[in-house]
Formats: sequence, structure tokens, C-alpha cells
Amino acid sequence: MEVGKQLRAVRTAFGLSQRELAKRAGVTNGMVSLIEQDRVSPSVGSLQKILAALPMTMAEFFTRDMESAGNVIFRAEELPDVGAGEIQYRLVAASRRDRQMSILWETYAPDTDTGEDLLTHSGEEGGVVVEGELEVTVAGKTWILGPGDAYYFDSLLPHRFRNTGKKPARIVSANTPPSI
Repeated sequence: MEVGKQLRAVRTAFGLSQRELAKRAGVTNGMVSLIEQDRVSPSVGSLQKILAALPMTMAEFFTRDMESAGNVIFRAEELPDVGAGEIQYRLVAASRRDRQMSILWETYAPDTDTGEDLLTHSGEEGGVVVEGELEVTVAGKTWILGPGDAYYFDSLLPHRFRNTGKKPARIVSANTPPSI
């Protein structure tokens, strides 16, 4: 691993200049600069001191892949449809191995639903209706949501979604841990 390249990537990800990082860590600006240029190899103590200013552990520093974290924008055509039938679930960041949540752009055609059987799984989920109407049933209670309305609940509670309207219902939702 190129320590200098990784330090530069971490520092810029945290939005810090070399000078600001050096000030926070109590080291010279020159030291940070030389490390980033791979002109000097920092001692373990010096690197720990610098990383503590971020804050980041040595383990995180050496195992974090800053370059793969660079893909932060996902265009509409890049979102794979992981739904079935007339329900579309377009998954954001599907290729990220380290996702901690699922973010979906959902489209329910008129008169479609997630099925007669209520869903249950670990975690939490929430969403906002962007367009159309969505019937949300959670733990035996049912609501009709319209544009701007939102939901959030413990996913262990039995739940179901259904479009009761005459036009597609579009929702942006998230759940954690990722179930898709």
C-alpha cells in the first residue's frame, strides 16, 4: 500500500487541507506533505497521531478502499431493476459490496401490490411517496399516502404496500440492513 496516496485520499475525503490536518494532529505541514508524496515513511506513532486528528484508526486506514468509495453518483439508467412483475425496484449503488442500506426508486403500476402475504424481515425501512397513491399496511393498520407523505417502521412488523390509484405510484425508500 502506498501510505502517502492513501493519506491524501483520506485527507481530501474529510475535506481538510494539509495545513489543517497538520494543525489538528500537532505535526508540521511539511511532515504531512512529505508523507503524501511518499518521500518519507511515517513512524507508527506519527501516523497514529495524524489519523487520530481525522478521527480514524490504523485498521480503518489500512483496510479502507478510498478509490472504490469514489463512485457517489448513479445515473437513472445505471439503477438495475430488482423488482418483479409490474413493480419496479431500481436499486441505488447495487455494485457496492459494502452497502449498509438499500435505497430504492420504486414504481407500482395501478392495482399492484407486494402480495397477499405480509412481509417481515429484520431492520427498519422508510420512504416518501413522490407521485400517485400508496396504501401502506403495517401491523394491521392501513393508511393511504399521497405525494409528500412518508412512512418509517420496524421491518419485523408485518407489512404490505399496494397501489390503489389509477396511475403509477412512485416512492423513494430505504431500508437497513440491505435486504436487496
